[in-house]
Amino acid sequence: MNQLILGDNLEILKHLKSEDIDLIYLDPPFFSNRDYGAIGKNANEIQTFSDRWSGGIEQYIAWLKERVLEMHRILKLTGSLFLHCDWHAAAYIQVFVLDKIFGRANFRNQIVWKRTTTHNNAKQGAKQFDRVCDFIFFYNKEAKLAKFNPLYENYTASYLAASYNKQDEYGRRFKVSDLSAPKPGGNTSYLWKGIKPPPGRFWAFSLKKMEQFEREGKIYYSKTGKPYLKNYLDDMSGVGIDEFWSNCRFKTQEERMGYPTQKPEALLERIIQCASEEGNWVLDPFLGGGTTAAVADRLKRQWIGIDQSLQAITISKQRLQKQHSIFSMSLELNNKT
Repeated sequence: MNQLILGDNLEILKHLKSEDIDLIYLDPPFFSNRDYGAIGKNANEIQTFSDRWSGGIEQYIAWLKERVLEMHRILKLTGSLFLHCDWHAAAYIQVFVLDKIFGRANFRNQIVWKRTTTHNNAKQGAKQFDRVCDFIFFYNKEAKLAKFNPLYENYTASYLAASYNKQDEYGRRFKVSDLSAPKPGGNTSYLWKGIKPPPGRFWAFSLKKMEQFEREGKIYYSKTGKPYLKNYLDDMSGVGIDEFWSNCRFKTQEERMGYPTQKPEALLERIIQCASEEGNWVLDPFLGGGTTAAVADRLKRQWIGIDQSLQAITISKQRLQKQHSIFSMSLELNNKT
């Protein structure tokens, strides 16, 4: 059953089964040396958590490391972990926590999330570039076994207009690509409808494959008779998402719960979709405003959300109740404090 758990995540993690979770997303304190508060019903700020460390970076790393050790234990061999942080301790986290526990060979990406626009702090006297990005470290439990679903974005209108600028007799849009190649690869020097490849080049496909393209109507001929391969728009998935995420923002004002450090649903959608399947278990040990639970629930994943803040659990519960009819929710609320 899906669970919201109030308590110390270290103690709760210790009681979870080994190799039982498919995906972990954690957004821990960032070593910012600040106190954070949420806005209550009467516009009063309620302190939710403190990010202050009297023992400095060594205390912070030791605190985080013992928790990530438990997360590594409960991850399935096919599982993945996404750790969200910012500039304050990113280098320390990767070197002294993630590389030590997961192994450098299981490091997949350092995702850069552009969380806001520049504030022109230089005009206020800042002697540095504006900080507008967070980092998300993506590690597998076992890289050779891990599941990963490639994600794609739609082409821009300008790209479509410039590239997919042709249509066949059925109205299908396509672009063309060269059927020649700089290196030979078998029987690739033949004549095709009386045409040779350009000087110093060869056909990119065998004669048998070219004949198949012709039967399938996939060859486009220029005015000079030169053949090109048709690439249909409706056969393409889109632009593959890379590790710079600049468009994962809050979609509506209603999405904001008033919780500090809340992350947009679009960000968690991308993480959950790429590293899990329907029915998989998703864990967030620093649940905060409940974004991970809300998105996992909507995407038909099973989930566990942990937080030591009563305000965080209350906000998360309200958010999930708003998303669902309370009578239809499969949810258990536990207090482990």
